Amino acid sequence: MSPLVETVLFVFGLVALGYISGVTGYLRIETGDALSEFAIGVALPLLLFRTMVGADFHGAAPWALWATYFIAVAVAWTAGHLVTTRLFGRDGQAGVVGGVSSAFSNLVLLGIPFMLGVFGQQGFEVLSLIVSVHLPTMMMASIILFEMFGPRRDEPMHPLAIVRDFLRKIFSNPLIIGILAGLAWRATGFPLPSLATRFVDALANIAGPVALFAMGLGLRKFGISGNIKPALALSVLKLMLMPAVALAFAWLFGLPPLPAKVAVAAASLPSGVNSYLIATQFGTGQALASNQMTIATACAVVTTAFWLTVATMVFG
Repeated sequence: MSPLVETVLFVFGLVALGYISGVTGYLRIETGDALSEFAIGVALPLLLFRTMVGADFHGAAPWALWATYFIAVAVAWTAGHLVTTRLFGRDGQAGVVGGVSSAFSNLVLLGIPFMLGVFGQQGFEVLSLIVSVHLPTMMMASIILFEMFGPRRDEPMHPLAIVRDFLRKIFSNPLIIGILAGLAWRATGFPLPSLATRFVDALANIAGPVALFAMGLGLRKFGISGNIKPALALSVLKLMLMPAVALAFAWLFGLPPLPAKVAVAAASLPSGVNSYLIATQFGTGQALASNQMTIATACAVVTTAFWLTVATMVFG
């Protein structure tokens, strides 16, 4: 078995182990929520903090990297919206859910441990550049679209209120706090004290396995229900169209091999829970988002390995 295939199976195997623990009743679904809260609120922010303090971003070509990834996001989001509204005849709110499902990769719970396993610390540092921009960009897009397509208020929300809401969500997000705190400490030029390093390492080192297991256990809560044809179509867009666009633009922009492969791998990851949360806010499309997330995660075991192989052949 090749190291690449073994790593992919290991990463998704931890997700499957969490899912099986929920299906069999060995662990309660609430345990997955608690583990996810710990991973997102404590372990992953500390991992990002440690990365920002010691990372070497030289040669990562951030502008080309961001352009590559977010062009793929825009294409997949537009395609998902059109497929949901034009092909399946759903309304604009469901179209937003479809767009998010097609374009919002699970870069945190799945992506961070995945990149560490496949590309090591250097690959994770490149992913951190995407995550640092991905979270604010996708949050702002979601807020704007919710104002456009969400339930109509008696009075439209003032632009300054939208900006305040965005800034509040950004600067209260544990992952953003971890990134900013790491950059701030890095700017001081001081090394972390040894005791602080031990605390950070102890929690950061378990972030990946805990996040993957929590994600699998959380999937048990969503499952598959209702008409799955739209979810299958959106899963194809997420797992095949988005990474194909990322690969094409990584080649067009001449990205170095590692950033190119990270961009393609990030684009090939399945959707996370964000599409379901947006569907819940809209009050529509919950089954669509749930079905798509579950189907895409199961299929990504094969498709992500495929895109990693293709990217390795193209970029070396």
